[in-house]
Amino acid sequence: MKLSKALPCLILAGLLLASKPGFAEEVKKIQDNSFLLEEAYNQEDGVIQHIQVFQYMKKSKDWLYSFTQEWPVPKQANQLSYVIPVNHLHEGDGTGIGDVLLNYRYQAIMQDRIALAPRFSLILPTGDYKKGLGTDTVGYQVNMPLSVELSDKLVTHWNMGATYTPRAKDAAGDKANVRSFNYGASLIYLMNENFNLMLETAGTSTETSRVNGMKTTESTFFINPGVRFAINCKSGLQIVPGLSVPIGVGPSEGEYGGLLYLSFEHPLF
Repeated sequence: MKLSKALPCLILAGLLLASKPGFAEEVKKIQDNSFLLEEAYNQEDGVIQHIQVFQYMKKSKDWLYSFTQEWPVPKQANQLSYVIPVNHLHEGDGTGIGDVLLNYRYQAIMQDRIALAPRFSLILPTGDYKKGLGTDTVGYQVNMPLSVELSDKLVTHWNMGATYTPRAKDAAGDKANVRSFNYGASLIYLMNENFNLMLETAGTSTETSRVNGMKTTESTFFINPGVRFAINCKSGLQIVPGLSVPIGVGPSEGEYGGLLYLSFEHPLF
C-alpha cells in the first residue's frame, strides 16, 4: 500500500480505537512517543519502554531500523537507555549494525506544563566503518529536549544537541574529527488521550575536518507529518503504533519516505 493511502487508513483506525472505551481503568495519555525528536519525559518509576522504528527513504533507497530500551534508575529523575541501529546503505550495498548509543538522561525540570531532560551519550564503535556503518572510535553526544504543554490539546517539543567524534574513520580509512549539530521542533495535537496528530521538523549539520585543512559541511532537514494512537491494557501495558511521512526540504529537497513506529511501555513488576 502506498504511503498516501496508508496514512488515511491509520488515521481512521486510530479514531475508531480512540472512540471506544479504553481497556485500562484509567486512561494513560500518549506522552513520550515522538518519532524524529526526543521528548523531555523520563520513564515513570517502575516503568520500562521498548521502542522500534523503521524508516525507508525513497530517493537514496536507504533504510534504518532501531531498537531502544529505556529504564528509570531507580526513579524518574534518572534514566538509562540504549539504542541499537541496523542500517542499509544502498550505495555500496552495506547492511549491518551501526554504532550503538548508551544514554543517561536527567529529569532537570518536571513541573506544571514544562519538562527539561538533558541527555549525555557514549557512541560505541560497533558498526563496520568499511561499509560506512560506523566510525571505528568512541563518540560523544549531548541533547537538550524541552517539552511545553501549550494547552490541554497542544504540546510542543524542542531539541538542540551536538555530537563530537574524534578521529572518526570514513569508508576509505581516513581519519577526521567530526562535529555535528542537531535541532528540531514539533507540534502535537491531542484529539483525545489516545489519538494524536503530529508535525515534526528535524535537521542536522555535520562538519568534517580533513587532513589537508579543508572542511566540508553536510546538512539535512525534514518535515515529518504523522499520527499515533494508543492501546491501553488493564495490565498497565500501553501499545503505541504510529506512521509518518518524512519529506525533505532545503538541503534534503527531493527526498521522502515512510516511517513506522511501535512502542511497548509497561510496569517492571
